[in-house]
Amino acid sequence: MNRRAFVTLISAAAAARPLAVHAQQSDKARLIGVLMGGYASTDIAGQANLAAFLNALQGLGWTPGHNVRLEVRWVGDDLERAKAYAAELVALAPEVIFCSTTPVVAVTLRSTRRIPIVFAQIADPVSIGFVTNMARPGGNVTGFSLYEPAIGGKWLEVLKEIAPRVSRVAFMLIPEVASYAAILRAAEAAAPPLGITVSAAGVHDAREIEHAITTLAGDAGGGLVVCPSPVTNGNHRLIVELAARHQLPGVYPFRYYASSGGLISYGPHLTDEYRRAASYVDRVLRGEKPGDLPIQQPTKWEVVINSKTAKALGLEIPNTLLVTADEVIE
Repeated sequence: MNRRAFVTLISAAAAARPLAVHAQQSDKARLIGVLMGGYASTDIAGQANLAAFLNALQGLGWTPGHNVRLEVRWVGDDLERAKAYAAELVALAPEVIFCSTTPVVAVTLRSTRRIPIVFAQIADPVSIGFVTNMARPGGNVTGFSLYEPAIGGKWLEVLKEIAPRVSRVAFMLIPEVASYAAILRAAEAAAPPLGITVSAAGVHDAREIEHAITTLAGDAGGGLVVCPSPVTNGNHRLIVELAARHQLPGVYPFRYYASSGGLISYGPHLTDEYRRAASYVDRVLRGEKPGDLPIQQPTKWEVVINSKTAKALGLEIPNTLLVTADEVIE
């Protein structure tokens, strides 16, 4: 989606204030709070995801300026901002809050156990402790999960296939998040048959990202797997630039990493996840309880390869990957 298309979609619902989407509404308009984790308001990928969510809402009969109004906050990777915005939205008493990324969902749950919450773009909500059961989550929260832990092994397989000389792989992640520990364990189990050793590269900011990549590049055979988080997503351009500088092949979670210069991305189609999340917001607005709505896994995955980056790394893309790729960026 280009910027003009996004502006056209949002303009009917948006006012000048940069941190919120407001609409002229009747007294009967329903209020939805939105917390966009991992994205600044100027981020094209975040704009496309929000546009997909809003477009799907409209398709379900919820029209900004007519029967619904939205308060949108762009969190980026700032946890303190997330806490402030979550409290701000809860104070507005929306009928439902839609939020994305694990840290943002966590602070929103700490802010309210009463207002229904629908989430997207998080991994393994059971291991994190958001819910105890995927089929019947209970409480005030449900949504759409990105991965099961087994994705850790799949990322290793993809990296070994495109970069056969890789023997040491660092998983860039936030170490305090339990779902990443589960992904890392799955990767460790899958690593020996591939001739790979796995380690964790914990990061919380750009400085730690640079240190992790520089350290990994010190020895031959290094490779990188980037786990999705507000920290890594918000610094995705820095990560792919550093990986290119240090000649590190990497696997990334979303398309926009590959389009920014990353070697290969393998993961769920994010805009599809945001589009599907609108269906749960619709069901909550129509009276269903979030705890009765099963948490859903991705249904649409994509592989994107950057052939220019492959050439720069001296890698030949195998035909097995070329035929399965959804997109090859020249």
